[in-house]
Amino acid sequence: MPAAFELSKVSVLRPGKFLLDDVSWTVEEGERWVVLGPNGAGKTTLLQIIGAMMHPTTGDVHILGEQLGRTVVAELRTRIGHTSTKVADRIPDAESVRNTVLSAAHAVTGRWQEEYDPEDEARAEQIMGEWGVSHLARRTFGTLSEGERKRVLIARALMTDPELLLLDEPGAGLDLGAREDLLASLDVLSHSDDSPVLVMVSHHVEEIPAGFTHVLLLRDGRVVAQGPIESTLTAAHLSQAFGQRIQLDSEGGRYAARRAAYGRRADRSHDAGGTS
Repeated sequence: MPAAFELSKVSVLRPGKFLLDDVSWTVEEGERWVVLGPNGAGKTTLLQIIGAMMHPTTGDVHILGEQLGRTVVAELRTRIGHTSTKVADRIPDAESVRNTVLSAAHAVTGRWQEEYDPEDEARAEQIMGEWGVSHLARRTFGTLSEGERKRVLIARALMTDPELLLLDEPGAGLDLGAREDLLASLDVLSHSDDSPVLVMVSHHVEEIPAGFTHVLLLRDGRVVAQGPIESTLTAAHLSQAFGQRIQLDSEGGRYAARRAAYGRRADRSHDAGGTS
């Protein structure tokens, strides 16, 4: 079975700066990846590449069996679901939640005069139910809370039954309760046999759903580490990616990170039985 996507020696150069620098990355069917790194690490650029929204300056990119530069990207993009603040910004505030989800069938962000099949209507109802937003169907997108918006955007991204789902900081701006609700739903999605390949970008290890299998860490456009999450998501790799000493804790497939104690604080932590 071919890889879901493969990047080989990919670089993206803009005047005076590499946004990505010699990145090679292969994701197989059935894997669920989180991409971690500080601001400016290249995470969003990487997501644009694998979402067929940007071509690299150098290197080869294969996505869902197609090679960028040798395929019709408009057709390839219909096989990829994508959630981000940019997608949210394109949805009219007055659009109903139902139409926000349904209009994904025509890859538009504002319903106009499109005709939808009964199958489209049924799929929209199904996916809204699965993501717990059916009761919001008649609400307008502009009236939703941040947590409600994130759920509606994921439902929209799943509307077309994509082969690859890209989640750009889905936990950003959520309060604790809304974040945990969202992560629980993503955990269920990650364990589903018929779910797409998942790639999620985040700044925070606390936002990694328990069912995710792999991690890639970036710093300044370069890969710090990549591989299975149990062996790759370490305090050493996080420290290298974020440029400071990080302490990492894990329990039940969830993670928490904080800056490691120094000097006397470290001694007191050690005396109290803590780790650094």
